[in-house]
Amino acid sequence: MKRPFETFFPRRIARFREVIARRQRDLTVVIENVHDPHNVSAVLRSADGVGIHRLHLLYTIESFPTLGKKSSSSAKKWIEIEHHRSVGECYAALRKEGFRIYASHVSQSSISLYDIDATMPSAFVFGNEHRGVSDEAVALADEVFSIPMMGMVESLNISVACAVTLYEALRQRLRKGMYDIPGFSEEEMNSMLLDWLQR
Repeated sequence: MKRPFETFFPRRIARFREVIARRQRDLTVVIENVHDPHNVSAVLRSADGVGIHRLHLLYTIESFPTLGKKSSSSAKKWIEIEHHRSVGECYAALRKEGFRIYASHVSQSSISLYDIDATMPSAFVFGNEHRGVSDEAVALADEVFSIPMMGMVESLNISVACAVTLYEALRQRLRKGMYDIPGFSEEEMNSMLLDWLQR
């Protein structure tokens, strides 16, 4: 039996249900002290594109970015955002949910992005445009990783690096069929649907 609101917005409801069913509760991104709001918005767009449900903003020395809502399709509108003021608090919250934490960092001890099993609960940490991920966030992560680079430059822009990383996670999860099975209960998905309808 259709719920009352489904009679009025059938196409919109169907689209919401389709997207919610593919949301990944065990894949997330941590953005640490990223200065440019445009970079944060670009990361949010990539995160929404791969079905991330919740993203974490970790700001210990920078101010939290002001993110505009330019249109109803703005990625910010559809992703839950958690705010953290310390690395310890952020990482503790992630580990409580079973995440393995991977900090983006170029060093001799870094593993390749392509050696990570992103079908397991994974949190990818990306840092400031100039300073990168902080020493504390690197030291407390479970692993540090980098994206293989074959040219003269050693790293990508934060939003590009995040997109490359997340779409590798998407590739792995598609292959494993993880987008075919909802990660949330029917009750949770209905609650999300009602919330989305009010946004």
